[in-house]
Amino acid sequence: MRRWGMAALAALLMAGCGPAEKKDDGAKPVDTGSAATGKKLTVGLMPKLTGISFFNATDKGGKEAGEALGIDYVYDGPAAGSDTIEKQSQLVETWVARKFDAIAIAPNDPEAIAPALTKARSRGVKVVAWDADAKKEARDFFVTQCTPESIAKSLMDVMAEAIGPEGSYIIITGTLTASNQNIWMAEMEKYRQAKYPKMKNLSPTPISPGEDKAKATQMAADALKTYPNVKGIFAITSVALPGAAEALRKTGAGSKVFLTGLATPSDMREYVKDGTVKKFVLWSPVDLGYLAVSAATALAKGELKPGATEFKAGRIGTVKVVGDQIILGDPLVFDKDNIDKFDF
Repeated sequence: MRRWGMAALAALLMAGCGPAEKKDDGAKPVDTGSAATGKKLTVGLMPKLTGISFFNATDKGGKEAGEALGIDYVYDGPAAGSDTIEKQSQLVETWVARKFDAIAIAPNDPEAIAPALTKARSRGVKVVAWDADAKKEARDFFVTQCTPESIAKSLMDVMAEAIGPEGSYIIITGTLTASNQNIWMAEMEKYRQAKYPKMKNLSPTPISPGEDKAKATQMAADALKTYPNVKGIFAITSVALPGAAEALRKTGAGSKVFLTGLATPSDMREYVKDGTVKKFVLWSPVDLGYLAVSAATALAKGELKPGATEFKAGRIGTVKVVGDQIILGDPLVFDKDNIDKFDF
C-alpha cells in the first residue's frame, strides 16, 4: 500500500506546469496563454463546497503546490447551504472571463457543469476534474484520489470484518448527483456480490442528507428506527460520517451498530477516541489538492499530455496515469492506533 500522509508527513505525489490554448480555426488549438507569453500562470482550485474540513485540507495542498510551482493560485467555491451546482457554473464563467490558464474542479453535478467547462476549454483553458469526475468531453484529465475499486474493497472489507460476511447494512451518501459516490456504491455492490454474497444492503436507494451534518445526524437516527436489526452503516462522505457518528453517540447505538465510511481524521478523532467509530477510510486530501493543482499547471504548460502513463508530482513523487485518469494511490484505514499521526 502507498504511504499516505499530509504535507507534514512528507508523503508522495506531484509536480508540473503548462500553457493555455485558443482555437485556431475552430479545430486545432494554438498556445496563446500565459505559458506561451512567459507570464505567470493563474490556476484555480474549486471544491464542491467551502468551509468543511476535507476541502479545507485540499486547499492546503493546492496552496502548497502553487507556491512550489510559482503560479497565481486561487481557491474558491460554493458556500455550504447555497445552490452549489449553479454557483460552480457561475464561478467557472468568472474564471474564464479573468483568463485563468487552468481550472481544477470537483463537480457537484457532472451534467450541469459540462456547458461551462466546455466553454472554458473552447477558450483555451485547461480543465482538470478532481475528487468527482466531470463528463469526459468537458475536461482534459480526472485526478482521482484512489481507484473506485480500491475504495470499495477497503470499505467492504472493513465492514465484513466487523459485522461478519452475512451481516446487514445501510448506506448514507451525500447528494444523489455526486458521480464519485455513485461510482463507489456501484463498485461496493459489485465487490459485495463477488466476495460477500450473503451480506445484505437494506437501503438499495441510499439515504441522502446532502452535505449537511445536522441532516446526516437526524437521518442516521431515523434509519436506526427504520432498520432496527441493521448491523452496520456506511457513511461515505466527509460530512455524512461524523453526522452519523453523532447519531450513534446520542442514541447509544455505537455498541450495537458498526459505523464506517469516508472522512478526515480531524472530523473523526473524537468519535474514534470514545469508541463510537472503530475504523474508517480515506486518503490524504492535502495530497489530492496538491496533485490536482500540479496536474492542472502541467497541462497549462504543455508538460502533461494525452497518452502519458505517469506524472511526476513534486514532493509526492511519480503517480500513475491510466488513460485520462491520474491516480493518487490506495486508501488508508484509520483507527485509534494511527489516527493521531495525521493532522488534516
